[in-house]
Amino acid sequence: MLESREEELTTVRVQDPRVQNEGSWNSYVDYKIFLHTNSKAFTAKTSCVRRRYREFVWLRRQLQKNAGLVPVPELPGKSTFFVGSTDEFIEKRRQGLQQFLEKVVQNVVLLSDSRLHLFLQSQLSVPEIEACVQGQGSQTVTEAILHYAMSNCGWVQEEESRPMLLQGGGVHGSRASLGAAQGLSCLETLPHWSDFGMDDAHSDSPDEPAEPLGGQQEMQ
Repeated sequence: MLESREEELTTVRVQDPRVQNEGSWNSYVDYKIFLHTNSKAFTAKTSCVRRRYREFVWLRRQLQKNAGLVPVPELPGKSTFFVGSTDEFIEKRRQGLQQFLEKVVQNVVLLSDSRLHLFLQSQLSVPEIEACVQGQGSQTVTEAILHYAMSNCGWVQEEESRPMLLQGGGVHGSRASLGAAQGLSCLETLPHWSDFGMDDAHSDSPDEPAEPLGGQQEMQ
């Protein structure tokens, strides 16, 4: 008799764009990435981080470098002299970034890249991710993810009301509970799936200078 196996599901959402350093020359927009999964590929089953566009550009470049002939999904491209409001541009980019991550987490080859896991499940900077992957940091990849999962856990009031998806992936006992519950403080009010209409992504740019926010300026 064939054993029934639970289907592995991964939900990833890009939401809550926020302007950082607003009013200064180096202002930029970052986005909340919320991930919830029962896949054994992930160490923490729930995570929540914030990333900006240039970090996505770096991630895609590294994924392509390590994936060989396996195609990596495209990012939403930059738009020079974007015509429209800043809000419209940011929303279009948010949609494209979510579409990118949805495709990436469904690709077995890309899921094997430790940089992707640190990008999604830790708040390490790009240089810190590289150091960790190369064994030059103070923690292993798994340790870095667990450390982030067990820090700043504003999830006590959520624990009883929200079911957790827990499976192996190198997390055990109480550490598993903390890893799974991490990021619940980031949930706030989740949008409905109908809010996430996807547009076709365009090719990304290898470099990402400062990100001006005016509606008619170069949007990067």
